[in-house]
Order: sequence, then C-alpha cells, then structure tokens
Amino acid sequence: MKQITFYLDFISPYAYLAFEELPHALMGLSYSVSYKPVALGVLLRHHGSLGPAEIPAKRDWTYRHVMWLAHNRGLQLDMPAAHPFNPMPLLRLAVGTEPQGLPNRYVCETLFRHVWQGGADAVEASRLQAITAQLAPQRSATLEAVKAQLKAHTDDAMALNIFGVPAFEVDGKVFWGLDALPMLRAYLKGDAWFTESNWNAPLTLPSGLPPAKS
Repeated sequence: MKQITFYLDFISPYAYLAFEELPHALMGLSYSVSYKPVALGVLLRHHGSLGPAEIPAKRDWTYRHVMWLAHNRGLQLDMPAAHPFNPMPLLRLAVGTEPQGLPNRYVCETLFRHVWQGGADAVEASRLQAITAQLAPQRSATLEAVKAQLKAHTDDAMALNIFGVPAFEVDGKVFWGLDALPMLRAYLKGDAWFTESNWNAPLTLPSGLPPAKS
C-alpha cells in the first residue's frame, strides 16, 4: 500500500476540488492518505511567487475556471463572501484536532466545505466559533505548539520544493495540482514511464533565461 501525503490549504479552491476528486481519481487502488495543512502564503513568499488572487486578471480567470471545473465535475462550489482571506484560524484549527497535527478526512472535508459551500465569510467570528465547537479540537488553535506544528508542516513542504497546493507526495515524488491526479494514478498503478531518468530529466535541462542581476 502506498502512503500519500496531501499538502493543502483551505484557501485554495483547487485544493478543495482535488480533495473532493481524490477518491474518484484513485478508485480501485491501494493507498492511504495523510492530510498535512500548510500555509500557502508562506510557500509563495519562499519561492518569490504571487498568488493567483494577487494578479487582477489572473484572479478573475482563476475564479471563473474553478467554478467551471466544479460545474463540470458535478461538485458544489460557491465563492466565499471574500477571497482571499487569512486562512490561519482554519489551518490551526485543523492542526489542533490531532496530536501530530494531521487532521483526518472528516475534519478536512468539514473545513473545505465551510469555505467553499454556501458563499459565507470563511473567517467570520461566529462561524469560526461554530465550526470549532463542531470539530471539538483536542488543542486550542491559539496554542504555541499548534502554531509550531503548522510551521513545521510548511517547512516540510518547502524541504520538498513544494511551491503550491494541492500537492501530493509519495515515495519522495511530488505531484502538484488538481490536473496531476491522473499522473498520480498512473504512478500508483506502476506505469513504466516513471523511471528515474524520465522523472529527473527536467533537472538537467538548461535554462535559456539570462542570469539574474545581483
């Protein structure tokens, strides 16, 4: 049985769609999943990237695209009242539900649907209070140990060169994005393409860009 680590942030509509799609995409295969919340904003800053919502034209397209993808897959997706928002309360709540900071699928499902179904404000105080009561975390989201675990999860992602979510790690290989699910399935099925020479070929490809100015 293969062990998959699913790196996610509840702020990401693509992570939500991938979460909903994963059981269907991998149906019939033997695997287990650990869900690891990470701070997407920290990953983006680490790699010197802007989030899609920070580029106005890309923001419009991203929202339009995820709405279409949900419609095409028969999934419910309602844009929250404001996006982007600060996801830290939700991430820390998820981490606080389990001693190792690895929430189960029910917790992740509840938090994703809290954000992406119903069109409400994802971090409005009364809604946060209600979902905290529903999930009954073992530890408070304000505890330093919980904050440290979330940071450690994000550091783990950076150590794997993960630059965004959703990302799936298995056997040291990282598959990024909703559209990587078919590739992940092929790997789990033992597709012969996944040799080290094929997987690592991009690492030896020279860049045609001029050197960065110091």
